[in-house]
Amino acid sequence: MSSLQGKSILVTGGGTGIGAGCAAYFASRGARVTISGRRENRLREVADAIGPACRIVVGDVTSAADRQAMVDAAVAHGGGRLDCLVNNAGITHHGGLMEQTEASVMKVLQSNVAAPLLLTQAALPALEASQGSVIFIGSVHTRLAMAGRLAYAASKGAVQNMSRVLAAELGPRKVRVNCVIPGAVATEINAAVTGQDPAEAKAFFYKLAHMHPIGRIGEPEDIGQAMEYLMLATWTTGAVVDVDGGMGLGAAKL
Repeated sequence: MSSLQGKSILVTGGGTGIGAGCAAYFASRGARVTISGRRENRLREVADAIGPACRIVVGDVTSAADRQAMVDAAVAHGGGRLDCLVNNAGITHHGGLMEQTEASVMKVLQSNVAAPLLLTQAALPALEASQGSVIFIGSVHTRLAMAGRLAYAASKGAVQNMSRVLAAELGPRKVRVNCVIPGAVATEINAAVTGQDPAEAKAFFYKLAHMHPIGRIGEPEDIGQAMEYLMLATWTTGAVVDVDGGMGLGAAKL
């Protein structure tokens, strides 16, 4: 029996990538997991692979009605409780300063900053009742200044600082708030940029691996393990935990 046995966890952006992998990891550790996202087919694929421990709710985190539906579904699936909200959903936008538009910047900030803040607000009554926690997903781009990641890096910097402010505010209400900073993780997003050429893919992942002193890119389970610790560490709040194989150290092998 795992220490996550019976825990109720809501993971946004659970149909792909880190969200899907972590949802599977949490379920393997005994949790009841509710995953949300905009694409029903992807959510169902993940839920079917996990089994009865996983429930889906289709919705967009930028919608107030959908946010409340996510919380309600997670509480129902959890037998009347919610122990952890994982604010994983987000979008990226590549481009330098002169490639930004007001619409593109606001879309990133709405999805990556405003939506998780407001979802945390919606989930607070349930989290307070369970003395649960919130985990935000930051990015290694808050550690490394990479050209072309301007709006995304700005949004994830805001997420990191928002998590610390919320930890101070919600601590007296017995709700803990922490943030995880992943490095490069083996997900569909990273795989997609390689195209279809096997040689190109091999070169890309070789380069990524050598940006991590540990010598490999991450797996979703690596992120899930760190989040499991944060869910259970009842005296840890306001932490910003680098789970990046050392990528954020900037010590890439040449």
